[in-house]
Amino acid sequence: MELNTDVKSGQKQYTTLNLGPTHPATHGIFQNVLKMDGEIIVDSEPTIGYIHRAFEKLAEHKPFYQVTPITDRMNYCSSPINNMGWHMTVEKLIGAKLPKRVEYMRVIIMELARISDHIVCNTVIGVDTGAMTGFLYLFQWREKIYEIFEDICGARLTTNIGRIGGFERDFSEGAWRKIKDFVKEYPAALKEFENLLVRNRIFIDRTVGCGPISAEKALNYSFSGPNLRAAGVDYDVRVMNPYSSYEDFDFIIPIGTQGDTYDRFMVRDEEMWQSLSIIRQAIEKLEKLEDKTSFHADIPSFYLPPKEDVYNNMEALIYHFKIVMGETDVPVGEVYHCVEGGNGELGFYLVSDGGRQPFRLHLRRPCFIYYQAYAEMIKGGFLSDAILTMSSMNVIAGELDA
Repeated sequence: MELNTDVKSGQKQYTTLNLGPTHPATHGIFQNVLKMDGEIIVDSEPTIGYIHRAFEKLAEHKPFYQVTPITDRMNYCSSPINNMGWHMTVEKLIGAKLPKRVEYMRVIIMELARISDHIVCNTVIGVDTGAMTGFLYLFQWREKIYEIFEDICGARLTTNIGRIGGFERDFSEGAWRKIKDFVKEYPAALKEFENLLVRNRIFIDRTVGCGPISAEKALNYSFSGPNLRAAGVDYDVRVMNPYSSYEDFDFIIPIGTQGDTYDRFMVRDEEMWQSLSIIRQAIEKLEKLEDKTSFHADIPSFYLPPKEDVYNNMEALIYHFKIVMGETDVPVGEVYHCVEGGNGELGFYLVSDGGRQPFRLHLRRPCFIYYQAYAEMIKGGFLSDAILTMSSMNVIAGELDA
């Protein structure tokens, strides 16, 4: 008698399994209704929207600078990249030109956020294969990144870091010291993490061939970021459409071949090394600049003047009032700007009617795109592989639902 066969009818019987929405292994609030033949997944029906917060519509009722905290809550594993992406979108609309120093400072923050994002993803892949040690060890270094963010803006997870035109203040000496210490000390920890997993027999057996996707299918689904590069396509927004002076930096785009969980892990691992290199280059370039003080573009309509000026200067008081009350008009226009987020191309499509808030805003969320392919990627695999595939895709529920 075959397993899962009804004795009377002779027909194979399948089991329906709810994976999520509240199961901790789903890494977020979303559901998969699985059709199971024993432990093999025959079919899958994904369901999303459990934490949908209508971010796009919410943003259309807020002044431009108040949209930044909304972006924090998309991919909250690398909030600063979301923040910077939004700021650059508005800057493109208003035609703001930023000092080189500001752009290099942004690069440092975005690459730190990328490392933080990849630490979460790769250590959780380890946890889902049964290796808890790397997760506990490497999270100490994610904490150091959060301490840098906290020093710069006072926040850690949902950072609201920076402003349209630059930063709200210059980095402190303590922040610069922590950044340099991190770049110096993290490589040794990352190497130890690699030694734990990269050639580990159990890890290789669990990840190689798990949840693969071909380059052709990845492109058809509009994949981007590490998930696309793991499939063998060398597309990176920082190189193809440079922003924030990324064209001034030398770095490698790591790519895989099979598009499976192991390749996705290795691509993110190598990207952390490349991010460290970019941060070092940015620090060197900052030291060579004649400008040692700029931290904001010259756009007073978007930058709160110092309190001392507000109390003693009428013009500063006017700008302060206009910004706080959201009374700054922007040009009529239609722009799209994208950045290389922690898990792919994060885009902002902004339509302005010349008012004080977005007329329309659409967010290109990479997680929303990845999840459409998830059912196909796990079909024919084991239930345990479905969990591992989800981890390696880095699907963040906050960004998926938005």
